[in-house]
Amino acid sequence: MSRTHLFLPLFATVGLSLCPQTAAAQVEQPLEPTALLIVTGSLQDPPEESVFPQESVPAQQSVPPQKSTPPAEAVTPRAPSSPATFNYPAHADGFGIKLGGYNASRWAEDWRAMRNPKKRDDPLDRLKYLPIDGDGGAYVTLSGELRLRENYFSQPGLAAGDHRQEQLLRIVGGADVHVGPLRAYGELAHGGLAGHNLGTPAAKSRNDLFAQQYFVELSGTIQPGMLAGIRYGRQEFSDGAPGLVSVKDDNSIHTELNGGRAWLSFAQFRADLFDFKQTVLGLGGSGDDRIDNGTRFSGVTFGVVLANAAKRKVFFDPFFWRERNDTLKWGKATGLEVRHYYGARLWGSIDRLTFDWLVNHQSGDYRGRPIDAWFLQAAQTYGLSNKGLKPKPGIHFDYGSGGGAFGTGTIHNTRTITAGSIAYSYQYLLNLTNLFQVSPNLTVSPTKAIDLTVELQHSWRVNGNDAVYRGAGTAYAGTQLVKGAQVGDAARLQATWKVSPRVSVIGRYEYFAPGAVLKATGLKGSHFLAGWISLRF
Repeated sequence: MSRTHLFLPLFATVGLSLCPQTAAAQVEQPLEPTALLIVTGSLQDPPEESVFPQESVPAQQSVPPQKSTPPAEAVTPRAPSSPATFNYPAHADGFGIKLGGYNASRWAEDWRAMRNPKKRDDPLDRLKYLPIDGDGGAYVTLSGELRLRENYFSQPGLAAGDHRQEQLLRIVGGADVHVGPLRAYGELAHGGLAGHNLGTPAAKSRNDLFAQQYFVELSGTIQPGMLAGIRYGRQEFSDGAPGLVSVKDDNSIHTELNGGRAWLSFAQFRADLFDFKQTVLGLGGSGDDRIDNGTRFSGVTFGVVLANAAKRKVFFDPFFWRERNDTLKWGKATGLEVRHYYGARLWGSIDRLTFDWLVNHQSGDYRGRPIDAWFLQAAQTYGLSNKGLKPKPGIHFDYGSGGGAFGTGTIHNTRTITAGSIAYSYQYLLNLTNLFQVSPNLTVSPTKAIDLTVELQHSWRVNGNDAVYRGAGTAYAGTQLVKGAQVGDAARLQATWKVSPRVSVIGRYEYFAPGAVLKATGLKGSHFLAGWISLRF
């Protein structure tokens, strides 16, 4: 039996997700397993936190609807992801994105509630808390994920030619060992890839075996109201604006960093200090995924609680980062770049309004040339009603400066750190470098378990003397020589179905119509379809 036939039931299930049926095990917010997530629900209708309640936190907690881009990623809250002793509001601690009881980064989960047999619903719950001493103070948590996904591109990369079809498999298994304040976490991942017209496989999609995470940690409460910790090893990091850093959950293999991280938090203030190097992925076993010593990402992210009431949760996160890349390419040159990121993120919710705003200035040096770039984002959604379809209109604006890559003098091109390009195109066609994008959207919820989002995107080039950039950051050849500003328009649709706390089904569609700049280089419009099912424990 071919893999295509194996995936046909998946697409049938995605089709069923468009029907207004009620899932057997509903929760307030459906699940979306991507790194860029937002919440579009109202604070007057808070998501349930009692799927896997923790012993030392309330069974239900008001979680701020957090918004990032794109709105089509809207489905789940960021929620308590760190231990209950964490006094800074857990939904803003920078420790991961909660997905209906789970996190994109599995280390961010706390399953101590499963020590109580009454909290366990099935045998898999027993795997979340396995005591290794008599009093249960030392324990192991096992976790895993199986994801089956299929992608279809009618004109891959907007180039005229045969379609591409991808069948992707993700298998992840992890173990989290706690002994008092000490912790060791390990995670193995496999990425399988088959299909049609695949070209050169990318290691983020095909990887026989990847030691995805392995780190040791010492953390705990120093004194009442003060928590600190330190961690070293290969780990996932997403403490910052989603437009700059993420684990890229859309890929089969997550983005991993290598190094150290330390944090300190109080009730109203936190600080997160880190120093990392990137990981270069191979296609084979775990031995070919190496630390990239030609890169370095370090800095500090702060957090300040401006409001933390039932209907008003507002957070201010300034950050100061430095990134070094020894072999960065701009235009036709390749060389050393040292870039500094100074900025702040203001995000949260006020009644039915959710917002996520970012201002970031980038400076530094590229091969002796100064850097002066800006990265701005403003995303907001408003819940019109808590009844019926619960319509939630929204809009986000994204701006990344450009210019200088193909000339001399100052580099004005924006760069992100580890963030993906899914916010700007489902099929990875655009990067925020030299781009201005406006995206109105609307989300409706036929049931508590289903969200449907439609979005229209309009994209323009900021600097007419610079190129249009692909999702991977490379330039569309020849676009720097074409006059004009219009990059293209896209229509996007996403359907999410939270079948149960452990199972989610996602369907996506996008049509991208190139504008005058891309048409001038012979590029064509492209349809994109994707569907996947994720099973977690």
